[in-house]
Amino acid sequence: MALPPQNANALPKYVQLSELIARDIDAGRLLNGERLPPERDMAVSLGTSIGTLRKALATLESKGLLRRVQGSGNYIQKSAKAAGFYAMFRLELLSGGGLPSAQVLAVQVMSKPVDLPPFGTSARATRIRRKRFLNDVAIAVEEIWLDASVGELSADRLSDSLYQTYLSQLNFWITRAEDRVSIGTLPDWTPRDLGETNAPCGYVERFSWADKPTAIEFSRTWFDTSKAVYVQRLK
Repeated sequence: MALPPQNANALPKYVQLSELIARDIDAGRLLNGERLPPERDMAVSLGTSIGTLRKALATLESKGLLRRVQGSGNYIQKSAKAAGFYAMFRLELLSGGGLPSAQVLAVQVMSKPVDLPPFGTSARATRIRRKRFLNDVAIAVEEIWLDASVGELSADRLSDSLYQTYLSQLNFWITRAEDRVSIGTLPDWTPRDLGETNAPCGYVERFSWADKPTAIEFSRTWFDTSKAVYVQRLK
């Protein structure tokens, strides 16, 4: 396990650690009942302090993903419930898991273009374009459209986890999503290190809902199938 380099929009380090471990549990890289290494060894391998690691482990324990036994150690306790800010992030490294992070490429509030499918109740939306990473590996670009009926965002208000941004800045949480997975081609704004424009790639369209009957977010993700896979586990 390893954390990606820090950036200005990153979640607190203890949250990153808890999310990384949670995704490794979900991916089966850490098994139910498995004992974690001693905390001092884990802190060294993850490049963090004992205090930060213990905050991360306490977060996992509060989510039902870890059982801490005094004098014995920390044991994985796999939960049937999705947990964490990235519970709905379905891309994983080919080896499984990986901590998601993002580099914002552009943010703009604008009228919805005619090529978008219907969603939300407003004629305007915030368009967010980002480059996505798993650990320190660039694996995708994405374009998110957030309906203006729930609020507007600017680049300085975003964190790595958009769902956390929605909760902290706009006071709502994404409760469900519908994904449509197919083959696509990289858009013309793709950074060159992710591939040539129009190169074939994995493609995901997602509609997301909060507490309203109408989807309030639509997103498109183009991902490199030589580096990442789309995973949906049935529990």
